[in-house]
Amino acid sequence: MFGLFKRNPTKKLRKQYDSLLEQAMHAQRNGDIKTYSMLTADAEALWAKIETAEDR
Repeated sequence: MFGLFKRNPTKKLRKQYDSLLEQAMHAQRNGDIKTYSMLTADAEALWAKIETAEDR
């Protein structure tokens, strides 16, 4: 019953993850491969955090 009002802890992380992937896509389209790879690596690290938070 009280879980109804509980916030989803991964919602903010998922928004951040989506934002990183979108920035990476734009960097790739502009030909900036170095920035693309850095943003993708950051997104993968964030995804690992999301997965561990959801496993709890």
